[in-house]
Amino acid sequence: MLVYIYGIKFEPDYAPVIQTLLDRMVRRGMSLCIFSSFKRFLDGQLILPVHTTFEEDSNFEGAFALFSIGGDGTFLDAATLVGSKKVPILGINTGRLGFLSHVDIQEMDNALEQFVNSEYSIEKRSLIQIQAEGVDFDSFPYAVNEITVSNTARNEMVNLHASINDVFLSNYWADGLIVATPTGSTAYSLSCGGPIVTPNCQNFIVTPISAHNLTARPLIVGDTSTIKLKADTRNGSILISIDSKSYTLDAGCEILLSKAPFELHMILLEGQNFFRTIRKKMGWGIDIRKD
Repeated sequence: MLVYIYGIKFEPDYAPVIQTLLDRMVRRGMSLCIFSSFKRFLDGQLILPVHTTFEEDSNFEGAFALFSIGGDGTFLDAATLVGSKKVPILGINTGRLGFLSHVDIQEMDNALEQFVNSEYSIEKRSLIQIQAEGVDFDSFPYAVNEITVSNTARNEMVNLHASINDVFLSNYWADGLIVATPTGSTAYSLSCGGPIVTPNCQNFIVTPISAHNLTARPLIVGDTSTIKLKADTRNGSILISIDSKSYTLDAGCEILLSKAPFELHMILLEGQNFFRTIRKKMGWGIDIRKD
C-alpha cells in the first residue's frame, strides 16, 4: 500500500507524534513517499523510516492515498498537487480548526486502523474554475474553497458588475466579492456572513465583503451556472485570490467562474461526517452558561 505524504513546517511540539505516525504507518505495511521539501524539513526533526520522495509535478503513480499533515491550508496545497488525478486525500490536523484536515492527531491510531481496514468512504467535493482572457493562472486555475475578487489597494472599495448565465445580477460596491463552493462555505464566506452549505449541495455561494449597500446579501446559485464578473477600481487593478494563491489583474477584464470538470476525493473515516465536524469545530450544542 503506497501512501504519499505532504506537509509543511510544524511546531517542534508535534515532532514526537509525527514520528509515531510515520513509524506506525510502516509497521502497518504502508510504503511511504514523502514530498521532497517536507522530507528536508523532517530530516532535521525526525528519524525517517524507509521512503521515497516526490515533487510538485508527480503523477502519483501507484498512490493508494495522499496524507496531508497540517491544517486546512496544507490540505488545500495537497489538493493542488493531486489535481484531477482522483487520489483520495486524508487530512491529519496539526493546525487549528481543521474543517478539511479533520482527523485530530489524538485520533491517529484509530484513523490508521480504519484506513488499513478500508473502513472509510470517499466524499467528492466540487471545485470552481476561473478563466480570464489573456491571464495564466498557472497549472491549477481551480479553487476548493473560494475565489475572491478585491482591490489591490487596501481600504479601497471595488465596483463589481456581476451576471449569472449572461443575466445581469447586480453591481456590488464592496471591499470585494467571494464565490465559494459548499466546501468553502465554512471558510472566508462564513466570516463575511455567508451561509453554511452541506458538501453534497450543488451550489455556489456569492458573498459580498463589507458591501456599501447593506441590502446586498449572500446568494446561493446552482453550480451549473456561469458567473461573469467585471471589476473597476480607481487604481486600475484588481486582486484575484484562488484559495491561497493570489494574482493581480487589470481592472475591467472579464472573469468567468464555473464548476470544474473534476472533483476532489476526500477520505472520511467511519463515524466522520460534515455535521459531526461543524458541531465539534464550532462548539454547537455546548452549554457554556455558568451556574
